[in-house]
Amino acid sequence: MNEMTTIARTTTLKDWETDQEVRWCPGCGDYAILKAVQRTMPEIGTAPENTVFISGIGCSSRFPYYMETYGFHTIHGRAPAFATGLKLANPGLDIWIVTGDGDGLSIGGNHTMHLIRRNLDCQIMLFNNEIYGLTKGQYSPTSRVGTTSPSTPYGSVDRPAQPAAFALGAGARFVARGFDVSKKLPEVLKAAHAHKGAAFIEIFQNCIVYNKDVFEDFAAPKGAEDRQLWLENGEPMLYAKGTKGIALDAGALHLKTVDVVDGDWQAAGVIVHDVTNRSVAHMLVEMRFGEFPMALGVLYDDPRPTFEADVVRQNQAAAEGKTADLQGLLKKGQTWTVTESGPEL
Repeated sequence: MNEMTTIARTTTLKDWETDQEVRWCPGCGDYAILKAVQRTMPEIGTAPENTVFISGIGCSSRFPYYMETYGFHTIHGRAPAFATGLKLANPGLDIWIVTGDGDGLSIGGNHTMHLIRRNLDCQIMLFNNEIYGLTKGQYSPTSRVGTTSPSTPYGSVDRPAQPAAFALGAGARFVARGFDVSKKLPEVLKAAHAHKGAAFIEIFQNCIVYNKDVFEDFAAPKGAEDRQLWLENGEPMLYAKGTKGIALDAGALHLKTVDVVDGDWQAAGVIVHDVTNRSVAHMLVEMRFGEFPMALGVLYDDPRPTFEADVVRQNQAAAEGKTADLQGLLKKGQTWTVTESGPEL
């Protein structure tokens, strides 16, 4: 295994921007996400030459062209497979996977699941616009019931997948949510990068052409404080300028909303966010928007040993006390010699 030695150095936004023309539809939420990532990279202490962005197929998958780093624009749904091979070959690389709700949860659902299950050290940004944008607006695995599209002209009858719930179910040790134009998105990205292991970030993204403003019910700036619950570890789950909060109904084992009077959140039973509490993370993901605010920020963060670290240790243990002998390896087992009269075993 070749482990890269990283030399710390200071970078700026310009160090992460390429000379490529950014080609998304005017108004696409991908522009905001790209800029958030480019602005975040200088703050996390990594370097372009030690960073790789890997994507599959979809609108979001143009991302590697616009980052002044190493990059792979791979095949549909297979970015996790490329990322796994690259991380095993060079565990020192800082790897970001860019995918979408179709690329990552449909044809690539099994690859995403196994990368999360194995806990490869990387950041997975899943752009969720609840539609297939690149192929002209068909419904996707996350499209809501009733979504009309070229492939569902009478409205989708499928129950949508929930990316964050999928990640938790696959064994994710870090799950977070943000949305494209949020000023808090860089903080979510920094938290994901600080996590050692597979960090899954669902980013709600506005598709201006085929699913415009589908997230306006919670992402619109006006009245956002009443519809967004931004989670911070060790802080009470408050929203609506501190007048409402989230409490645990111990009898029914589910969350509920409560009113907070005169700032006394403890008397109201508001719970304090603990990012290591997996059970509450599941409940936060399952909260029905409307009845509850949208849970955003870091929902769960509880690291464990990474896949590539375990592989490196295993290989080192297997090689201990042994001398590399390529010729001996090639001749091991059944061999034969080809002669004019035929093979001799």
